[in-house]
Amino acid sequence: MDRFVLFPLLAAAVLGAGLALPMGAVLLLASVSALVVAVVSAVHHAEVIAHKVGEPFGTLVLALAVTVIEVALVLSMMLAGGANAATVPRDTIYSAVMIICNGVVGICLLLGGLQHREQLFRIEGTGSGLAALVVMSTLVMVMPSLTTSAPGASYTASQLLFVAAGSLVLWLVFVFIQTVRHRDYFLPAVGAEDESVHAPPPDARAALASFALLLVALVSVVGLAKLLSPSLEALVQAWRAPTAVVGTLIAIIVLAPETWAAIRAARADRLQTSMNLAIGSALASIGLTIPVVVLAAVWLELPLTLGVTPKDMALLALTFIVGAITLGTGRTNLMQGAIHLVVFAAFLFLTFVP
Repeated sequence: MDRFVLFPLLAAAVLGAGLALPMGAVLLLASVSALVVAVVSAVHHAEVIAHKVGEPFGTLVLALAVTVIEVALVLSMMLAGGANAATVPRDTIYSAVMIICNGVVGICLLLGGLQHREQLFRIEGTGSGLAALVVMSTLVMVMPSLTTSAPGASYTASQLLFVAAGSLVLWLVFVFIQTVRHRDYFLPAVGAEDESVHAPPPDARAALASFALLLVALVSVVGLAKLLSPSLEALVQAWRAPTAVVGTLIAIIVLAPETWAAIRAARADRLQTSMNLAIGSALASIGLTIPVVVLAAVWLELPLTLGVTPKDMALLALTFIVGAITLGTGRTNLMQGAIHLVVFAAFLFLTFVP
């Protein structure tokens, strides 16, 4: 049996064992190993699907699959945590935006610059996506701390519905532009070193099998991340770090398949694919998560705190200012990657030492 067929099934089996058995040293080691192979498998099957359907549909499939499962995870934590989970959606979305816009983009630009000196991408598509991300992030995470109709860093029900509708509309328009009206803005140049571009595309049966295995792998990634969260919490307590660190670590694990896929594309001199994954994933994290979370919060009367702290506002503003400058020309080098990675390091350090 092909290892990329076997790996997702093994990861799912380990997840099932973890749900049925108490966590011990052996199961902990097996869960970490299963998490790694699930991430690798998810990237492989996403690339098979991308080769079948072409860009930018391939990157959209991976971004949507990860985001839908992420939404389910956030919603389950909200329903289980009650008032204690009021900040879970905010922490998840904020961490995802910072990880993608600084960590993923930074390492792609750095590795791509080291290997290819300079790389190009279409600013028409990436620029519009970044602009939409700035608007959505500001409405969702900054404005709640500045409005006065609700106490604290919260929105009223009508404000929540407005922000949810605006986020969903912007995401749908971006997907329409990406896949229909201006698809050419998101098409990568064919890389000479990317041999998969010249390989024959898989048949429909193989693509459907890869789609099913992709879902199994992604469910395993998220499930194993949740399974490992108590161990992560114990580790965080041993380090005497803030509880927000747990959400950041889980976000890093959940975003691992997209991160690895984006890195592989950048090393193959297909930076446009990396940008499609990064910007598309960040937009989907807000455009899909917020409407579902808002509807649940309004319908079930769950507490919801979306506004970030002044420290996080400053880092968010720095991220978007730097992104507008470094990605504003459509031509990148390793210096831009280093800049984003320093901002990412600041985000991680200030999460541990607020």
